[in-house]
Amino acid sequence: MDLLPTDLVLVAILSHQRDLDIARLLGWYRIPLRSAPKTIAVDWLAFYQTAAFGADKWAINYAAPVRGYELQTRVELLHSEPDHPRANEPYYRIQLGTLERLPHPIPARHWRRLTFLYTTGELLLSAQEIGDLIVPSGERERLWRALCERHSEGLSHYGANADPELPPEVRSVLRQLLLLPTPTTDHPEATSS
Repeated sequence: MDLLPTDLVLVAILSHQRDLDIARLLGWYRIPLRSAPKTIAVDWLAFYQTAAFGADKWAINYAAPVRGYELQTRVELLHSEPDHPRANEPYYRIQLGTLERLPHPIPARHWRRLTFLYTTGELLLSAQEIGDLIVPSGERERLWRALCERHSEGLSHYGANADPELPPEVRSVLRQLLLLPTPTTDHPEATSS
């Protein structure tokens, strides 16, 4: 596994065997735009498997390098479901490298319901349980900066304005997720340490 300690990893959900098969055989994963995390420009996706996976349930067993992403409608991704209620909604199609089994499963001993979780390659490779993926408080600022940079790179990828400043609502959500102190004002000078 070529996962580097400094790689940015997004833990995503696999709810159905079909989703694992798509990732393994076709090399992509989908996330609805309306529920996507703010930054999907990561180095790796790790996959949390739900109760649908029997013996592999409630654990992270697989990860794959991210090769790129694009927006498509659900029906463009899943041609066999033209009548699905969200058929015409936009989804991120995240192109993946080879799906790899982790050296050991990372079980959810206390957590069962997850949405998305950012972590690092170092934490993913050393974690004994999902709680170990939480970035320690001393490293949260580094993760915060990496997410901001990736957000800007993602905007550039789509030809959007690549202003390195995140919108205030995105900064607020990320600060809450990373448990960073809230600045007294929302000016860029107030967010630098």
